[in-house]
Amino acid sequence: MTEPMHLAAPLNALRAFEAAARHLSIKQAAAEIGVTPSAVSHQLRILEQLLEVDLMRRAGSRLELTETGQTLAPALTEGFTRIIEAVASLKSERKLGPLRLSMLPTFAAHWLSPRLGAYPFARAGYELLISTTQTVVDLGAGVADASVRQGRGEWPGVIAELLFEEHVTLLGHPSWAGRDDAALRKAISQTNLFLSQHRRDDFTRWNATLPGGPITPAAITIVDSAGLGLKAAIDGAGLTFAGEEIAQCDIAERRLVTLLDHRVPADAGYYLCYPAALARDRRVRNLRAWMLNEAATAAGPRPAPAQLSPCQ
Repeated sequence: MTEPMHLAAPLNALRAFEAAARHLSIKQAAAEIGVTPSAVSHQLRILEQLLEVDLMRRAGSRLELTETGQTLAPALTEGFTRIIEAVASLKSERKLGPLRLSMLPTFAAHWLSPRLGAYPFARAGYELLISTTQTVVDLGAGVADASVRQGRGEWPGVIAELLFEEHVTLLGHPSWAGRDDAALRKAISQTNLFLSQHRRDDFTRWNATLPGGPITPAAITIVDSAGLGLKAAIDGAGLTFAGEEIAQCDIAERRLVTLLDHRVPADAGYYLCYPAALARDRRVRNLRAWMLNEAATAAGPRPAPAQLSPCQ
């Protein structure tokens, strides 16, 4: 392993000398790096004392480099130029590149994916780089540009705009449709319920307020995400308890049906989040307008069977 290199002098002192050497002027160097001329002179003295050499000297009213200064200055100019170019390139790439959007896997698979056919990818400023994670990413640290989070909208350091509140209910395969209440309850007592670990409290509230009394599944399997429960129900492996809004497209396409006609507000909603510094970013504005419109459309009246649904 290569040993780390250690800088033998403060970066501020090197920066002050590089600017002074390039301008051959303490005053112009100070103006460039945003400090006072006395601060530049102080940094030069620090550097010369550390290196135990003279780097600049006065020749009448002019400032000139010593032989050692002439050797050091070009290398520093090249180094600082490369740093400036690298930072500028990164900033330009982040400004012009795809918007990095992070979200929960369940949201991506069951709410976003069915609607992506309507997303204007071909239009400039709408490019996306989508990633999924169960972890709340640090937008302030630049891990992503924007994210969709589930919660109450109380995250410090970001703008959080509500896409939709959730209402949770019991969902199952379409083969469960058509049964009366007694038949449903009997079948549920012989069936596995796939329950997200984040929905335990919601399920307790829902079950406690269920007309006709609570249900008792044959078994409850705790899963780490609502998405896994939805997939199990779609595959006919059992029932699941999830947000009706997240499952809207699965319900519209008859991959799932709601059971027992009982729903309660969830303890959280879904929010589009982004740093305040990116509020005027064109890519964020484009995504925001599209997602808010899709969420509003999904929350409206359900289309008649002959109409095109937002999930198609």
